[in-house]
Amino acid sequence: MMDYRNLGRTGVKVSPLCLGCMMFGGRTNLEDSCDMIDRAIDAGINFIDTANVYSRGESEKVTGEALQRNGRRDSVVLATKVHGRMGEGPNDRGNSRRHITEQCEASLRRLQTDWIDLYQIHRPQSDIPIDETLRALDDLIRAGKVRYAGTSTFAAWQCVEAQQVSRELGMNRFVTEQPPYNLLDRRIERELIPMARTYGYGLIPWSPLAGGLLTGKYKRGEQAPEGSRFSGKEDSDRYNEHIFYVTEGLESWVEDRGCTMAQFALAWCMQQPGITSPIIGPRTMEQLEDNLGALNVEITAKDLEKVDALVAPGRMVSPFYEADFGPHIYRI
Repeated sequence: MMDYRNLGRTGVKVSPLCLGCMMFGGRTNLEDSCDMIDRAIDAGINFIDTANVYSRGESEKVTGEALQRNGRRDSVVLATKVHGRMGEGPNDRGNSRRHITEQCEASLRRLQTDWIDLYQIHRPQSDIPIDETLRALDDLIRAGKVRYAGTSTFAAWQCVEAQQVSRELGMNRFVTEQPPYNLLDRRIERELIPMARTYGYGLIPWSPLAGGLLTGKYKRGEQAPEGSRFSGKEDSDRYNEHIFYVTEGLESWVEDRGCTMAQFALAWCMQQPGITSPIIGPRTMEQLEDNLGALNVEITAKDLEKVDALVAPGRMVSPFYEADFGPHIYRI
């Protein structure tokens, strides 16, 4: 039986894995995407995440079409995001009231729905005061177009600031944060996870497989597989020799556990204190089936010790937790 969890302080129940739809409408075509959404729901996944910027709206269109076809919109918690550039004009991106309001309407049309369960600010933006963003979201919630608001890749202090402003101005608050979190970058353990547990935030980690680096398909001294996310990017900050120290250190350990590297990495993330629902981002049905297998992997105390010996708590060997963490220029 699926172990559904509270989405932060809302009381809404979500599955311990969230289906990320970033590949849908891009590298994954409509029919395959619909099949994967159906399979995930059949497996008990009731949490689906996308964003307006994924394939410039195509991911939302495909996700909305899939839910129209299977008639299961009412049974899922549907999340999307706003912030990224959606046009060439100076106001076609960011966290302003204008952009948030326009993009919410566009997302509702693409998703073929009357409401968004969780509307997330995709990245912080230091040149826009947080009350401007919160007021726009509060109006959308009061209008019934959005039910809850969240953030993605915000610093702990930015989340706390938003809580204080919401309380001061009597507005709906953020209830979730979506940070990068995986075996290779554990920095959110320092401040963000304690903050979330204190203030009742749901944590929905993105890239729990480190963009595929934790699937076992990348090998030391070899070119990244053709068509993979890091193909041609072998000299990037994230793709470095330190990741192989971790994956090679886990390879035989994971084999003895009887699961795949991806399943182990997902289960580790899913079972960390304070984590609500890591986001999987499969491109194929085969990848989805492998990811779903993580639901049956139990992380032991010895597993935790092994991981800690390779990447110490709060440390990282591949940088994922990066955004505009600077102070807001304009304060209320």
